[in-house]
Amino acid sequence: MKTLPAVALLLFALVLNGCAIVPGQRMDEGALQREDSHMQLLQITPELVQSSEEQAVTIPQELLSYQPEDYRIGPGDTLYITVWDHPELTSPAGSQQQTVANGRLVRPDGTLFYPYAGTVKAAGLTVEELRQALTKKLSSFVRDPQVDVNVVGYGSHRITLEGAFQHTDAQVLNSVPVTLAQAIGVAGIDTQEADLSGFTLTRDGKTYPLDLTRLSQDTGGQTIYLKPGDKLFLPFNDNKEVYVVGEVIRPQAITFKTTALTLTQALGRAGGLSPVTSSGNAVYVIRGSENLTQTPAQVFHLNARSPASYALADNFRVKPGDVVWVGAAGITKWNRFLSQLLPLSGLIYQAAGTADRVSNP
Repeated sequence: MKTLPAVALLLFALVLNGCAIVPGQRMDEGALQREDSHMQLLQITPELVQSSEEQAVTIPQELLSYQPEDYRIGPGDTLYITVWDHPELTSPAGSQQQTVANGRLVRPDGTLFYPYAGTVKAAGLTVEELRQALTKKLSSFVRDPQVDVNVVGYGSHRITLEGAFQHTDAQVLNSVPVTLAQAIGVAGIDTQEADLSGFTLTRDGKTYPLDLTRLSQDTGGQTIYLKPGDKLFLPFNDNKEVYVVGEVIRPQAITFKTTALTLTQALGRAGGLSPVTSSGNAVYVIRGSENLTQTPAQVFHLNARSPASYALADNFRVKPGDVVWVGAAGITKWNRFLSQLLPLSGLIYQAAGTADRVSNP
């Protein structure tokens, strides 16, 4: 029976080293702070939260300062040109016809034909500029012509829409200025599928990111007017996720559509910290980097032992791709260690008993 003391010594040795071999993941903050770790450990503090808020994308001033010009005629527009006291020029199809039937379509090359005036370049001119040009040309054939020009069909100036809008048909601009809010209101948003924070406006080859959830706040009451040729893109949120893992009630990938998702909300959607197994001091947000050799990944640490810490978490915004990891409490690690150790101890005792029977038949 000399085997049993050896077994006891082995179990005692395992118990003493239990903390070193406890199963499961843990965050080694010392390793993160090494120069070769390619990771940056940051504590979630009021100063860090304030700095993140100040780095939020603001609306470029060139968008806010743009003011619509007078409408300029373009190819595809239909014009109704009136020469007073000359119905044969004004309504060649007959006065009984609809206004559009007597209209003049601006051709793809930007010109139109008008009797006695011939071929006139209309594209790029305002209504008043075209009226003056026609008056000058007709004055050689009509005494003191009284000319009036109206756009009765708009077809040249458009804005295009793509993505998670309910209606992605191009919107035609007319002589009444259209704001960004009005265009979005007409198109409608698929609120379940849209990524509101990923909205972009492309103008003259330059793309401007705009967060629709903060738009009214960031404009400060100013209006963003749209310009012919603008492109509005609203992405879907199918690849915008944050992953909550570890000691929470429901580990899961959380899809979100705004930049306003905070750490508190992410934990809340996962059911919160497990009251039995979680460690309040081990809440981390892991944020990767596209190139670790140039820019280190970031690990944000929240000490959630105090309820007051959730005030910080409620102002710390998570980003797509973030991993929120909640570590296990020390007693949880110990229990898991014991759960794996006990079956092993039974095997050791069985082996010891067998060895004893063999040596003492």
